[in-house]
Amino acid sequence: METTTLALLFLVPLLVWRIYSRLKKLVARQKSQPWRHWLVAIAFPALIVFLAFTTRFELLPLSSLGAGVLAGGWLAVLGLKLTRFEQVGKDFYFTQHRYLALVVTMVFVARLLYRGMEIYLNTRLDVPVPPPPFGQSPLTMAAYGLLTGYYSWYAWGLLRWRQRSKPLEAVE
Repeated sequence: METTTLALLFLVPLLVWRIYSRLKKLVARQKSQPWRHWLVAIAFPALIVFLAFTTRFELLPLSSLGAGVLAGGWLAVLGLKLTRFEQVGKDFYFTQHRYLALVVTMVFVARLLYRGMEIYLNTRLDVPVPPPPFGQSPLTMAAYGLLTGYYSWYAWGLLRWRQRSKPLEAVE
């Protein structure tokens, strides 16, 4: 093995650990801000439509994207049931189920890292074999669908929770 490949094999687990430790902080208790929920609830479905166009409507990548979105939506419904909602005065807080959100995000990150490794190792060959184009890889589309489906459904669930909950009046 080459030195660069060995260095890469050492650095990838370190990179995964750093990403995991950063994401762990992001799934802690958060203040609910409706503008953020609206941004995700609108931008991620638009991203799903964009990704559907990148598949050139070929059956396997498009169905992988759809399956990922459905699985992500189902996991978001489960995640909303496991979420702890709090109201402190006029402020709203929520705490996601840590492991569910981490698994969904790390599946996406793992797929991106794999694609990067695939491209890097391919450049080391005498006769490079190009990986499938971005929108043609069913596993990549499934990972994108899982992530976008999960967070868009989760954002819609947070918006529904905020609409049902009214801020408490201040006691004078």
